[in-house]
Amino acid sequence: MIALPPAGNLLSGNLLEKGLRGLVDAWRGMAGGETAQLGRDGVLSARDGERLAKLFRDCLEEKGGEVTARARAASLGRLYLGLNEDGKRGFLKILVGDYGAASDAVQSAIDAVLKAADPVARHKAERRLRLALTPARQRLLTQFTALPQGVKFLVDMRADAARFAREAPELGILDADLEDLFTGWFDIGFLELQRITWNSPAALLEKLIAYEAVHAIESWDDLRNRLDSDRRCYAFFHPRMPLEPLIFVEVALVRGIAGNVQALLDQSQPVLEPGQADTAIFYSISNTQAGLRGISFGNFLIKRVVDDLSRELPNLKTFSTLSPIPGFRAWLNEAIADGLPNVVKASERDALSAALGKRFSKGMLPDLLRDTSWADNEALAGALKAPLTRLCARYLLTAQSRGKPRDPVARFHLSNGSQVHRLNWLGDRSKKGFKESAGLMVNYLYRLDDIDANHERFVRDGTVAASGEVRKLAES
Repeated sequence: MIALPPAGNLLSGNLLEKGLRGLVDAWRGMAGGETAQLGRDGVLSARDGERLAKLFRDCLEEKGGEVTARARAASLGRLYLGLNEDGKRGFLKILVGDYGAASDAVQSAIDAVLKAADPVARHKAERRLRLALTPARQRLLTQFTALPQGVKFLVDMRADAARFAREAPELGILDADLEDLFTGWFDIGFLELQRITWNSPAALLEKLIAYEAVHAIESWDDLRNRLDSDRRCYAFFHPRMPLEPLIFVEVALVRGIAGNVQALLDQSQPVLEPGQADTAIFYSISNTQAGLRGISFGNFLIKRVVDDLSRELPNLKTFSTLSPIPGFRAWLNEAIADGLPNVVKASERDALSAALGKRFSKGMLPDLLRDTSWADNEALAGALKAPLTRLCARYLLTAQSRGKPRDPVARFHLSNGSQVHRLNWLGDRSKKGFKESAGLMVNYLYRLDDIDANHERFVRDGTVAASGEVRKLAES
């Protein structure tokens, strides 16, 4: 994100506005005039709603030819993009309300399946049932794919539906319908892996800055440093969204496993000749499209990038992450409030009391960590290191939610076959790093010979692969 002006969302907002203008302009020459009088001032009146419902029916009845269908879809799309939040919510409610699966057709198809007398008849009846179960609105939504950037329009529409569903639960139906469509459309076999460089289109580089979700990109110089010769950035793209990365990963080529993200991203550090690197550090993975929530690309991305780097740079022997631990502080606060035993050992309590100059109790820990000045107090930071690294190891290896690791980053990397390799004290001294994990970071190690076995054990029985060092910390 851009340092000046300080509003980090400014670039993202500008990109969104440019994207909307591009869609409106692209569809202007294609759109019919059916929606010209609808949605004035960004809102839908009751009469507008009735006319919109008729337009939906016309689309479903496929009146006219292909050109007419594209014109109707473009008109509806331009109308939707011109609405305010309330208007969009109303548009989607109409779409959900009257355009599901026809119950009579579903029941008739079920009866046909039950009465089928032979395999051929049963197959035909089952196919008829599948078609009957497809909501009418899905047929309408797929008409947008014939438009330029129509797939991106639907992805953003799903993001809207998911957001509105918090207050209008019925819109969760549309969210699920679109997820069903996207699961097929965004199958990994249709995606393209591309390396992004400083010479990539400026519009794409702008999106990297806007979409970076782990370590904010502070300036164009920062971005250039992340795309230098000893750095790599890879992204998955869909053919119908050619300048929209779906997910991207940033990689640093270094010697040895890195343990501090500020040092890793320091622009004053000399550039390493890639042939001299022995380690690839995955330090940021960002999903970019809120409308593709639930569609997983990350596991395939890691494996593809490891394969590509191994071929390009055979000198690389180690593949590791330098990852945040976003849930640690929240878990620690809850654990203390719930009376978790052995939060602070007697020897650790004595060291903290000496550093503070007063008697320390575990209930003081959340308030103590809230003020990040502790990290600059050598005695206090030294006294906190042992209990916090021990508790963090315990969190990563034992804290669960619904039978899986509670930490989302741990869940992602462990499911991909990595192991918890090493904890890094004060590995992230950013405001976000202190808030989420008291400055701690973790290396997940992708040991090529162990990836498949680690993945299988994790999926089968939830086994968390970890180095002896981290396991010893967690058990101490």
